[in-house]
Amino acid sequence: MTRPDTPASRPDPRLAAALRQVLLAGIALVLVVPAARGYNAWLGALPLWLVAMPAASLWALHRFPLPRLRRARRATPAPALSRPRRRGPQARRRRQYPAASRAFSASARPISISSAARQNS
Repeated sequence: MTRPDTPASRPDPRLAAALRQVLLAGIALVLVVPAARGYNAWLGALPLWLVAMPAASLWALHRFPLPRLRRARRATPAPALSRPRRRGPQARRRRQYPAASRAFSASARPISISSAARQNS
């Protein structure tokens, strides 16, 4: 989808320049002044307001363009490298039986609880 290049679709250059200056000043403050990387009780995270919000405003002013991938177009499409999709039924979980080891055998468990263990429970 292409955008029409009409004067109404272009952002105001004065507002774009002002937002660019605010963004560059915010980046400079965050890089140079350690306190600008901190947190304020009233404002919250300062880099959010000094860098991220001006950047988002500038992006919104230009109507949220996504970066375009610059790839050379091939005359013939490349063959698919992925395997074909499996058409079988959905896999089911196997039942897990405990291993027959000494830890689970009946002889390893105590037959009765001692009186000291009953008093502590």
